[in-house]
Amino acid sequence: MAKDLVSGPGSIHNKNNGLADKHGGLGPPPLQTELFHVEKQIEIDGVEMGVLENGIPYLTESGLARMCGIDRKVLNRLAINWPDEKLKDRGSAINQMLEQANYLEPGLYLKSEMNGSEVNAYTEPVCMALLEYYAFVTKEPRTEAVNAFRRLARETFRTLIYTAVGYSPEQKMLDSWRHFHDRMDMTVSSVQFGYFSVFKEIAVMIVPMIRAGILISDRVVPDISVGKAWSDYWKTMDFQSTHGERQKYDHEYPLYYPQAKSNPQPSFAYPDSALGEFRAWLVRHYLSSKFPTYLLGQIKKGTVTPAIANKAIEVFSDKRIEAQKSKK
Repeated sequence: MAKDLVSGPGSIHNKNNGLADKHGGLGPPPLQTELFHVEKQIEIDGVEMGVLENGIPYLTESGLARMCGIDRKVLNRLAINWPDEKLKDRGSAINQMLEQANYLEPGLYLKSEMNGSEVNAYTEPVCMALLEYYAFVTKEPRTEAVNAFRRLARETFRTLIYTAVGYSPEQKMLDSWRHFHDRMDMTVSSVQFGYFSVFKEIAVMIVPMIRAGILISDRVVPDISVGKAWSDYWKTMDFQSTHGERQKYDHEYPLYYPQAKSNPQPSFAYPDSALGEFRAWLVRHYLSSKFPTYLLGQIKKGTVTPAIANKAIEVFSDKRIEAQKSKK
Protein backbone atom coordinates (compact mmCIF):
# COMPACT_ATOMS: atom_id res chain seq x y z
CA MET A 1 0.00 0.00 0.00
CA ALA A 2 2.56 2.58 1.10
CA LYS A 3 4.87 1.57 -1.75
CA ASP A 4 2.37 3.40 -3.97
CA LEU A 5 3.01 6.52 -1.90
CA VAL A 6 6.80 6.56 -1.67
CA SER A 7 9.57 5.06 -3.76
CA GLY A 8 11.82 2.27 -2.57
CA PRO A 9 11.30 -1.34 -1.40
CA GLY A 10 10.33 -2.18 2.12
CA SER A 11 8.51 -4.59 4.39
CA ILE A 12 5.58 -4.44 6.79
CA HIS A 13 6.37 -4.79 10.46
CA ASN A 14 5.34 -3.46 13.85
CA LYS A 15 7.51 -0.68 15.19
CA ASN A 16 7.22 -0.83 18.95
CA ASN A 17 10.77 -0.15 20.04
CA GLY A 18 13.38 2.56 19.70
CA LEU A 19 10.86 5.37 19.31
CA ALA A 20 12.48 7.55 21.93
CA ASP A 21 15.62 7.84 19.81
CA LYS A 22 13.73 8.34 16.56
CA HIS A 23 11.04 10.72 17.72
CA GLY A 24 12.66 12.92 20.31
CA GLY A 25 15.67 15.02 21.09
CA LEU A 26 15.43 17.52 18.24
CA GLY A 27 13.75 20.32 20.15
CA PRO A 28 10.83 21.15 22.43
CA PRO A 29 7.38 20.04 21.29
CA PRO A 30 4.28 22.27 21.25
CA LEU A 31 2.82 22.95 24.71
CA GLN A 32 0.56 20.04 25.67
CA THR A 33 -0.38 19.00 29.17
CA GLU A 34 -0.93 15.26 28.65
CA LEU A 35 0.20 12.70 26.12
CA PHE A 36 -2.22 11.06 23.74
CA HIS A 37 -2.00 7.26 23.72
CA VAL A 38 -1.27 5.19 20.62
CA GLU A 39 -3.71 2.36 19.93
CA LYS A 40 -1.65 0.80 17.16
CA GLN A 41 1.35 1.80 15.03
CA ILE A 42 3.11 0.05 12.17
CA GLU A 43 5.69 0.81 9.51
CA ILE A 44 5.09 0.06 5.84
CA ASP A 45 7.90 0.63 3.38
CA GLY A 46 9.57 3.11 5.68
CA VAL A 47 6.39 5.06 6.41
CA GLU A 48 5.33 4.95 10.07
CA MET A 49 1.61 5.39 10.63
CA GLY A 50 -0.90 4.59 13.32
CA VAL A 51 -4.14 5.29 15.14
CA LEU A 52 -4.47 7.01 18.51
CA GLU A 53 -6.64 5.52 21.24
CA ASN A 54 -9.40 8.00 20.38
CA GLY A 55 -9.50 6.74 16.76
CA ILE A 56 -7.53 9.58 15.14
CA PRO A 57 -5.23 8.34 12.34
CA TYR A 58 -1.76 9.87 12.03
CA LEU A 59 1.67 9.72 10.44
CA THR A 60 4.78 9.92 12.58
CA GLU A 61 7.31 12.64 11.91
CA SER A 62 9.61 10.33 9.97
CA GLY A 63 6.64 8.83 8.10
CA LEU A 64 5.31 12.21 6.98
CA ALA A 65 8.78 13.43 6.05
CA ARG A 66 9.31 10.34 3.89
CA MET A 67 5.98 10.85 2.14
CA CYS A 68 6.87 14.51 1.49
CA GLY A 69 10.32 13.61 0.16
CA ILE A 70 12.15 15.72 2.76
CA ASP A 71 14.54 15.04 5.63
CA ARG A 72 12.89 14.49 8.98
CA LYS A 73 14.99 17.23 10.55
CA VAL A 74 13.49 19.72 8.09
CA LEU A 75 9.99 18.81 9.23
CA ASN A 76 10.99 18.82 12.90
CA ARG A 77 12.45 22.32 12.68
CA LEU A 78 9.30 23.53 10.92
CA ALA A 79 7.11 22.02 13.66
CA ILE A 80 9.02 23.14 16.75
CA ASN A 81 9.41 26.67 15.36
CA TRP A 82 5.90 26.86 13.93
CA PRO A 83 4.88 30.20 15.54
CA ASP A 84 7.77 31.87 13.67
CA GLU A 85 7.80 29.62 10.59
CA LYS A 86 4.16 30.28 9.71
CA LEU A 87 5.06 33.95 9.21
CA LYS A 88 7.59 33.05 6.50
CA ASP A 89 6.82 32.17 2.86
CA ARG A 90 6.75 28.38 3.25
CA GLY A 91 4.93 28.41 6.59
CA SER A 92 2.46 31.03 5.42
CA ALA A 93 1.47 28.90 2.42
CA ILE A 94 1.07 25.81 4.61
CA ASN A 95 -0.85 27.74 7.25
CA GLN A 96 -3.26 29.06 4.64
CA MET A 97 -4.07 25.49 3.60
CA LEU A 98 -4.51 24.51 7.26
CA GLU A 99 -6.95 27.36 7.82
CA GLN A 100 -8.90 26.33 4.75
CA ALA A 101 -9.18 22.88 6.34
CA ASN A 102 -10.41 24.58 9.57
CA TYR A 103 -7.26 23.50 11.41
CA LEU A 104 -6.59 26.26 13.95
CA GLU A 105 -4.44 24.43 16.49
CA PRO A 106 -1.28 26.13 17.79
CA GLY A 107 1.01 23.23 16.86
CA LEU A 108 1.48 20.85 13.95
CA TYR A 109 1.51 17.57 15.87
CA LEU A 110 0.10 15.82 18.92
CA LYS A 111 2.54 14.65 21.55
CA SER A 112 1.71 10.98 21.99
CA GLU A 113 3.01 7.93 23.79
CA MET A 114 3.59 4.32 22.80
CA ASN A 115 5.19 1.79 25.13
CA GLY A 116 6.76 4.56 27.21
CA SER A 117 8.29 6.41 24.25
CA GLU A 118 7.08 9.69 22.78
CA VAL A 119 5.67 9.90 19.27
CA ASN A 120 5.00 13.08 17.30
CA ALA A 121 1.63 12.32 15.67
CA TYR A 122 0.73 14.39 12.61
CA THR A 123 -3.00 14.22 11.90
CA GLU A 124 -4.84 14.37 8.57
CA PRO A 125 -5.16 18.17 8.03
CA VAL A 126 -1.46 18.72 8.68
CA CYS A 127 -0.37 15.77 6.55
CA MET A 128 -2.53 16.83 3.62
CA ALA A 129 -1.36 20.46 3.81
CA LEU A 130 2.31 19.49 3.86
CA LEU A 131 1.87 16.95 1.06
CA GLU A 132 0.10 19.52 -1.08
CA TYR A 133 2.83 22.07 -0.44
CA TYR A 134 5.69 19.75 -1.34
CA ALA A 135 3.80 18.31 -4.30
CA PHE A 136 2.54 21.49 -5.98
CA VAL A 137 3.52 24.73 -4.22
CA THR A 138 7.26 24.57 -3.57
CA LYS A 139 9.63 25.59 -6.36
CA GLU A 140 11.09 22.08 -6.31
CA PRO A 141 8.15 19.62 -6.17
CA ARG A 142 8.97 16.23 -4.61
CA THR A 143 7.98 13.16 -6.58
CA GLU A 144 7.17 11.32 -3.35
CA ALA A 145 4.73 14.03 -2.31
CA VAL A 146 3.06 14.08 -5.73
CA ASN A 147 2.56 10.29 -5.66
CA ALA A 148 1.23 10.35 -2.10
CA PHE A 149 -1.14 13.25 -2.74
CA ARG A 150 -2.56 11.59 -5.86
CA ARG A 151 -3.09 8.33 -4.00
CA LEU A 152 -4.88 10.12 -1.17
CA ALA A 153 -7.08 11.90 -3.68
CA ARG A 154 -8.44 8.44 -4.58
CA GLU A 155 -8.49 6.96 -1.08
CA THR A 156 -9.09 9.01 2.06
CA PHE A 157 -6.32 9.47 4.62
CA ARG A 158 -8.41 7.82 7.32
CA THR A 159 -9.30 4.79 5.19
CA LEU A 160 -5.69 4.35 4.10
CA ILE A 161 -4.31 4.25 7.64
CA TYR A 162 -7.19 2.28 9.15
CA THR A 163 -6.70 -0.38 6.48
CA ALA A 164 -2.92 -0.40 6.84
CA VAL A 165 -2.87 -0.85 10.61
CA GLY A 166 -5.92 -3.13 10.72
CA TYR A 167 -7.96 -0.75 12.87
CA SER A 168 -11.73 -1.19 12.95
CA PRO A 169 -13.86 1.59 14.47
CA GLU A 170 -16.84 -0.76 14.32
CA GLN A 171 -14.98 -3.26 16.53
CA LYS A 172 -14.10 -0.50 19.00
CA MET A 173 -17.78 0.38 19.20
CA LEU A 174 -18.62 -3.27 19.92
CA ASP A 175 -15.94 -3.27 22.61
CA SER A 176 -17.64 -0.27 24.25
CA TRP A 177 -20.96 -2.13 24.40
CA ARG A 178 -19.13 -5.14 25.84
CA HIS A 179 -17.58 -3.00 28.59
CA PHE A 180 -20.99 -1.52 29.40
CA HIS A 181 -22.93 -4.81 29.42
CA ASP A 182 -20.27 -6.73 31.36
CA ARG A 183 -20.20 -4.12 34.09
CA MET A 184 -23.99 -3.92 34.16
CA ASP A 185 -24.25 -7.70 34.61
CA MET A 186 -21.83 -7.60 37.53
CA THR A 187 -23.69 -4.74 39.21
CA VAL A 188 -27.28 -5.95 38.97
CA SER A 189 -26.84 -8.83 41.41
CA SER A 190 -24.58 -7.02 43.87
CA VAL A 191 -26.97 -4.28 45.05
CA GLN A 192 -29.43 -5.31 47.73
CA PHE A 193 -33.18 -5.00 47.22
CA GLY A 194 -34.56 -1.54 47.97
CA TYR A 195 -31.43 0.31 46.84
CA PHE A 196 -30.04 1.53 43.52
CA SER A 197 -26.50 1.88 42.17
CA VAL A 198 -25.19 4.92 40.33
CA PHE A 199 -23.76 2.83 37.49
CA LYS A 200 -27.08 1.19 36.66
CA GLU A 201 -28.94 4.50 36.73
CA ILE A 202 -26.55 6.36 34.43
CA ALA A 203 -27.27 4.01 31.55
CA VAL A 204 -29.36 6.92 30.21
CA MET A 205 -26.06 8.81 29.92
CA ILE A 206 -23.66 6.05 28.86
CA VAL A 207 -25.77 4.71 25.98
CA PRO A 208 -25.89 8.09 24.17
CA MET A 209 -22.15 8.48 24.83
CA ILE A 210 -21.41 5.19 23.06
CA ARG A 211 -23.74 6.08 20.20
CA ALA A 212 -21.95 9.44 19.88
CA GLY A 213 -18.67 7.60 19.36
CA ILE A 214 -17.11 7.84 22.83
CA LEU A 215 -15.21 4.63 23.50
CA ILE A 216 -16.14 3.33 26.95
CA SER A 217 -13.23 1.39 28.42
CA ASP A 218 -11.16 0.88 31.55
CA ARG A 219 -9.80 4.42 31.00
CA VAL A 220 -13.18 6.07 30.43
CA VAL A 221 -15.26 5.30 33.52
CA PRO A 222 -17.93 8.03 33.82
CA ASP A 223 -19.68 6.50 36.82
CA ILE A 224 -16.72 7.49 39.02
CA SER A 225 -17.27 11.15 38.12
CA VAL A 226 -21.03 10.87 38.63
CA GLY A 227 -20.67 8.88 41.84
CA LYS A 228 -18.38 11.42 43.49
CA ALA A 229 -20.55 14.38 42.47
CA TRP A 230 -23.76 12.68 43.64
CA SER A 231 -22.16 11.67 46.93
CA ASP A 232 -21.22 15.29 47.59
CA TYR A 233 -24.75 16.43 46.70
CA TRP A 234 -26.27 13.73 48.93
CA LYS A 235 -24.32 14.98 51.91
CA THR A 236 -24.90 18.67 51.12
CA MET A 237 -28.68 18.15 50.90
CA ASP A 238 -28.67 15.90 53.98
CA PHE A 239 -30.79 13.33 52.16
CA GLN A 240 -29.92 10.79 54.83
CA SER A 241 -32.37 12.46 57.21
CA THR A 242 -35.14 12.11 54.60
CA HIS A 243 -34.40 8.79 52.89
CA GLY A 244 -32.28 6.93 55.42
CA GLU A 245 -28.70 5.81 55.27
CA ARG A 246 -27.01 4.68 52.09
CA GLN A 247 -25.47 1.22 52.15
CA LYS A 248 -22.06 0.02 51.04
CA TYR A 249 -21.84 -2.83 48.56
CA ASP A 250 -19.01 -4.59 46.73
CA HIS A 251 -18.65 -3.28 43.20
CA GLU A 252 -16.50 -5.46 40.97
CA TYR A 253 -14.90 -4.68 37.62
CA PRO A 254 -14.60 -7.27 34.83
CA LEU A 255 -11.39 -9.26 35.03
CA TYR A 256 -9.98 -7.58 31.89
CA TYR A 257 -10.04 -4.20 33.67
CA PRO A 258 -6.81 -3.15 35.47
CA GLN A 259 -9.07 -2.01 38.33
CA ALA A 260 -10.06 -5.65 38.85
CA LYS A 261 -6.75 -6.24 40.63
CA SER A 262 -8.22 -4.49 43.67
CA ASN A 263 -11.71 -6.05 43.48
CA PRO A 264 -14.05 -5.69 45.21
CA GLN A 265 -14.40 -1.90 45.19
CA PRO A 266 -16.43 -0.46 48.08
CA SER A 267 -19.27 1.65 46.66
CA PHE A 268 -22.50 3.20 47.88
CA ALA A 269 -26.03 2.09 47.04
CA TYR A 270 -28.81 4.56 47.74
CA PRO A 271 -32.39 4.05 48.99
CA ASP A 272 -34.92 3.64 46.18
CA SER A 273 -36.95 6.44 47.71
CA ALA A 274 -34.18 8.85 46.60
CA LEU A 275 -34.26 7.66 42.99
CA GLY A 276 -36.37 10.62 41.89
CA GLU A 277 -33.94 13.00 43.55
CA PHE A 278 -31.01 11.35 41.77
CA ARG A 279 -32.62 11.46 38.32
CA ALA A 280 -33.56 15.11 38.70
CA TRP A 281 -30.05 15.96 39.90
CA LEU A 282 -28.48 14.03 37.00
CA VAL A 283 -30.37 16.10 34.43
CA ARG A 284 -30.45 19.50 36.12
CA HIS A 285 -26.99 19.53 37.66
CA TYR A 286 -24.59 16.89 36.36
CA LEU A 287 -25.44 16.75 32.67
CA SER A 288 -25.83 20.52 32.37
CA SER A 289 -22.63 21.57 34.13
CA LYS A 290 -20.39 18.74 35.35
CA PHE A 291 -20.63 16.48 32.28
CA PRO A 292 -18.89 19.01 29.96
CA THR A 293 -16.13 19.33 32.58
CA TYR A 294 -15.75 15.54 32.66
CA LEU A 295 -15.47 15.41 28.85
CA LEU A 296 -12.96 18.24 28.88
CA GLY A 297 -10.80 16.11 31.15
CA GLN A 298 -11.11 13.21 28.72
CA ILE A 299 -10.05 15.50 25.87
CA LYS A 300 -6.92 16.46 27.80
CA LYS A 301 -6.17 12.77 28.36
CA GLY A 302 -6.58 12.13 24.65
CA THR A 303 -9.41 9.59 25.02
CA VAL A 304 -12.00 11.86 23.36
CA THR A 305 -11.79 14.46 20.57
CA PRO A 306 -13.55 17.86 20.85
CA ALA A 307 -15.82 16.91 17.94
CA ILE A 308 -17.00 13.69 19.60
CA ALA A 309 -17.34 15.42 22.98
CA ASN A 310 -19.59 18.06 21.45
CA LYS A 311 -21.63 15.38 19.75
CA ALA A 312 -22.21 13.73 23.12
CA ILE A 313 -23.00 17.01 24.86
CA GLU A 314 -25.52 18.02 22.21
CA VAL A 315 -27.61 15.02 23.24
CA PHE A 316 -28.12 16.58 26.65
CA SER A 317 -27.62 20.35 26.35
CA ASP A 318 -26.69 23.32 24.18
CA LYS A 319 -23.20 23.66 25.62
CA ARG A 320 -20.20 23.08 23.38
CA ILE A 321 -16.51 22.55 24.05
CA GLU A 322 -14.15 24.65 21.97
CA ALA A 323 -10.87 23.17 20.73
CA GLN A 324 -8.28 23.81 23.44
CA LYS A 325 -5.64 26.39 22.67
CA SER A 326 -2.23 26.40 24.28
CA LYS A 327 -1.29 29.42 26.33
CA LYS A 328 1.79 31.28 25.20
